[in-house]
Amino acid sequence: MSQVLFFCLAILFFVTPLPAADSIKPTRLKVSLAFPSALPAVKSSILWIADQAPVISNGSLNIKTYDPGKLVAPFEILDAVSSGKVNAGFAISGYWVGKIPAASIFSSVPFGPESGEFMAWLYYGNGLKLYQQMYDQAGYAVKVIPCAILAPESGGWFKRQINKPEDLKGLNMRFYGLGGKVFSKLGASVSLIPSSEIYPALERGAIDATEFSQPAIDQMLGFHKIAKYNYFPGWHQQASVIELLINNQTWQNMHISQQATLEALCKASMTNTLAQGEAIQYQAMHKNENERGVTNLYWNAEMLSLFEATWQEVVREESEDPFFRTVWDDLSAFRQNYSLWQRHAFLPRPTGRLEE
Repeated sequence: MSQVLFFCLAILFFVTPLPAADSIKPTRLKVSLAFPSALPAVKSSILWIADQAPVISNGSLNIKTYDPGKLVAPFEILDAVSSGKVNAGFAISGYWVGKIPAASIFSSVPFGPESGEFMAWLYYGNGLKLYQQMYDQAGYAVKVIPCAILAPESGGWFKRQINKPEDLKGLNMRFYGLGGKVFSKLGASVSLIPSSEIYPALERGAIDATEFSQPAIDQMLGFHKIAKYNYFPGWHQQASVIELLINNQTWQNMHISQQATLEALCKASMTNTLAQGEAIQYQAMHKNENERGVTNLYWNAEMLSLFEATWQEVVREESEDPFFRTVWDDLSAFRQNYSLWQRHAFLPRPTGRLEE
């Protein structure tokens, strides 16, 4: 009798339909953006996700985005999401480095890893676990999901050429993250300001140089009008991860299918932003050099060596923070193992300035 009952229950289990989408409580995410919605990488990531989410979820998951400052200022997003002032934000972790010393390492690392290796560490190493642990340990009530990744950025826009270390002394710069700490050690005065404030600062002479993103994005901010020397490679950001932060209570209240939809869309967005970024840079670089009077330059060997040596000094200093040290050791171990594959699998890289 018990076997018959078990058999009947088993049949009931396998033929019972899952809850219909219209029986799932709808979730609406109001996402505060750290970057203008007009930028290509924003369109191909969080705006694309906002379009796809209601389609894939059959209307149970809806996302509305808000440009910087409409709900909260870019540098206030982490606090606002954690407190529940807004239930989601789209930003870059390096913006919180003043609150969490290890934050920058999850967005970009000077001299690599590049995008493929970075994603390998995040998804198949300990990266994602450490990323979430960072916020939990610091007391922030957020769920973090990597939601966009950019290939290398440019190495910066300068009003004059930088040919030797002395050229950096006293330079006023807008520079992001760990790369900015390298320039600080080399005698530059470095600040981090939101994208909307960079051009006015260049125009009035408050800064002599800046970096923000890739050429196709930078052109929309108008740097080429004032700073005529665009340096490559972007040694400071060979890959850049942008995060989606969701208030913990909001995340826990979401149906498991809504959570899975969002995580899958963010992973798809990583592919989307990487592919788009790789496809559109050459047009902007060509236009800069041939129509806008910009000179595309490759950092000389002396400067690249100096940046790398100084970066190692920064690592030693930053590693005084225990969690930074934990993350750095884990990433370094992953990269050491990955290097066997890297050395054998990829073609040698060109050196010096690349000719058209």
